[in-house]
Amino acid sequence: MIPVADPSAQVKALRPAIDAAIATVLDSGRYVLGAQVAAFESEFAAYLGTAWSAGVGNGTDALHIALRALNVGVGDEVIMPSMTATATGTAVLQCGATPVFVDLDASTRTMDPIAVERAVTARTKAIIAVHLYGQPCDLDALLAIGRTHNIPLIEDCAQSHGARYRGQRLGTFGVLACFSFYPTKNLGAIGDGGAVAGSDAALLTRVRLLREYGWSTRYHSTHEGWNSRLDELQAAILRVKLPHLDDDNARRRAHAARYQQQLQGRGLTLTLPVERADSEHVYHLYAVETPYREVLMRHLAARGVGSMVHYPLAIHQQLAFAPYAPAGGLPVTERLAQQTLSLPMYPQLTREQQEAACAAMLDFEEPR
Repeated sequence: MIPVADPSAQVKALRPAIDAAIATVLDSGRYVLGAQVAAFESEFAAYLGTAWSAGVGNGTDALHIALRALNVGVGDEVIMPSMTATATGTAVLQCGATPVFVDLDASTRTMDPIAVERAVTARTKAIIAVHLYGQPCDLDALLAIGRTHNIPLIEDCAQSHGARYRGQRLGTFGVLACFSFYPTKNLGAIGDGGAVAGSDAALLTRVRLLREYGWSTRYHSTHEGWNSRLDELQAAILRVKLPHLDDDNARRRAHAARYQQQLQGRGLTLTLPVERADSEHVYHLYAVETPYREVLMRHLAARGVGSMVHYPLAIHQQLAFAPYAPAGGLPVTERLAQQTLSLPMYPQLTREQQEAACAAMLDFEEPR
């Protein structure tokens, strides 16, 4: 079976360097918030072009801590898309705030700025821009809304490590940016991990307080805080992988171009991804749309090609988030939940594997 994602393929390619990095940590005797985390934080910030980054336990914690650093709490509203991982909405609920779900632009599948503008109220405390599947949001429009209403923008970059908007890397536009290093991400650890990045020194202090019990000095909690720390082993592994991120993203883009070439205009009822003209999409996922998704998935599986749905339910359709579902629904989001299908996409995907996936797609006979 050709998998949709294969994080083990990169591990195999980098195994000697990863083994050496792990050995360095084991020999150091320091396993939490040590030299590896500090070095990765500095290197990742330099890669992004931000003043700092702070490692945390996972991407959900990154969002939660970013919101808390901006004093989002009970009674506040946070505008966000519903077509994203449930984690984004979970982070809002962890603050006691209310998620306000808005629809997507049908072409780019990112937040519709017109819908965002309409959702702003006196209680809006933040906007979370999710760069879905590796596609940058319309940041000019979203930042303009934020300036007009004095609302901070948080970037959810969990699927967009290394992507660019107007030549500038994502993670440098919002007041804070949040990253996940889950193994399948464009920059993935071998386990959980996350980071918050930014350029405001006061926010860095607050993020570091919040990630470790609110400690101003060891054992002295001056603020409310949590236990969310990127461990030394994961930081060391991420340091090995970070220098390869741009090359890996270039391979993803080449795979996407080949899919476009092979599948475009071939008689299938299929909507392919559209890349924003002023952006560099990094194709964390290559997601197509088809009204025949379930039948197509079975067809692909029978031919040894994996596929997945991201996501079968939007957040507002989840039982836990039913109280926050918008009246009238979100038509574009709900259509995507019914029709989106992710095809194999990872840097080590071979040309032969991709040709087999495309052949299986083109061999599909749509129901009459």
